[in-house]
Amino acid sequence: MTKKTMIKVGIVGGTGYTGVELLRLLAQHPQVQVQTVTSRTKVGTQVADLFPNLRGHFDLTFTEPTPENFTDCELIFFATPNGTAMQSVPSLLKTGKKIIDLSADFRLKEVAIWEQWYGMEHTCPHLLEEAVYGLPEINRAKIAKARLVANPGCYPTAVQLGFLPLLEAGIIDPQHLIADAKSGVSGAGRKANVATLMAEAGENFKAYNVSRHRHWPEICQGLNAYTEKPVNLTFVPHLVPMIRGIEATLYANTMRNINLEEIQTLFTQRYQNEPFVDVLPAQSHPETRNVRGANMCQLAIHRPHNTIVILSVIDNLVKGAAGQAIQNMNIMCGLPETSGLTGAALLP
Repeated sequence: MTKKTMIKVGIVGGTGYTGVELLRLLAQHPQVQVQTVTSRTKVGTQVADLFPNLRGHFDLTFTEPTPENFTDCELIFFATPNGTAMQSVPSLLKTGKKIIDLSADFRLKEVAIWEQWYGMEHTCPHLLEEAVYGLPEINRAKIAKARLVANPGCYPTAVQLGFLPLLEAGIIDPQHLIADAKSGVSGAGRKANVATLMAEAGENFKAYNVSRHRHWPEICQGLNAYTEKPVNLTFVPHLVPMIRGIEATLYANTMRNINLEEIQTLFTQRYQNEPFVDVLPAQSHPETRNVRGANMCQLAIHRPHNTIVILSVIDNLVKGAAGQAIQNMNIMCGLPETSGLTGAALLP
């Protein structure tokens, strides 16, 4: 019997919600060994002391994110704030490491647009063209050959997977797209923030960043690949009083006569071989709890009058972040794509 090859990985920024989600999922991965977890504020702290849910799974302490601490790692995840990964990625790539960045540092291809939306200078713009956008459902072959993968944002994952089959088939008007999306408070990260305190977010519902959400150019960049001219997308995010989950209700106008059955077939055929996209029967209503804790996007299609309505749900921390990053790692390292990601969603 052949011994399985273990992939040695490191995590930069292991104290946030994305970092602990990476650890939770990697603890179940049969071919991964976590070598290093870093944190500038928790150096010397045991991982299991900060995250008791990981007791018995990891015997690691948080270390400084210095290059020597990643010497034995083959692949490194960056679960860091925007602007952090780009400071270290060039030197790590030179040592032969593979990188998956869960921030936005390498998602946008045009440096001027990135600097406009993120308000800082990009320190390694020469890597933007090389970085592969890590949405496996469209870039699987490129991801397999990549040394640098830009893991998609949570909203962009839910929105793009919903619009993609319709734009590919050319049956909706790309000049009139609407994405009405809602996220749980964990999407704001694990930091002190009055707006996401339970007393502020509980029993409350609000839109935010309507005119300037940073995921808008990322979504448009992805959708523009399937249109002759740039899409006209209205994207409105909302905060809802739950911890995990994204629900995106997407609206599009048809450009030709097509019935619901044809649209349903289009989605079913497009995603029939995708392990982490589940197309529900027509006129279903997917719920965020259907995918809680799972690396799955559930889609359902409706067609009231001449409008196509797509309902898309994901767990923002899994298919919207850590789970998709591990899916990308599996592809990059030649492992079965579903390794470590086959767990069922949590109910209730």
